[in-house]
Amino acid sequence: MRTTLTIDDDIAVLVEQEQRRSGDSFKGTVNTLLRLGLTADRNPQPRKRFVVKPRKMGLPPGLSYDSIPDLLEAIEGPYHK
Repeated sequence: MRTTLTIDDDIAVLVEQEQRRSGDSFKGTVNTLLRLGLTADRNPQPRKRFVVKPRKMGLPPGLSYDSIPDLLEAIEGPYHK
């Protein structure tokens, strides 16, 4: 089928980028992109919810939050300044 189509400038740039990437002709690129868009699943399956399971980390023995300079020195070494 042959037809005339007016494409917005921003879409034309994206199609040309895809054309250069794929090495296909402009016509082939437009057909591929239209096919992908028209056959895409309109109702995607909901994704399984990602749940973070917290756990207590604590500080290594002998360290506390009472002396931040001591904590920094223990973690980063004597040249942390």
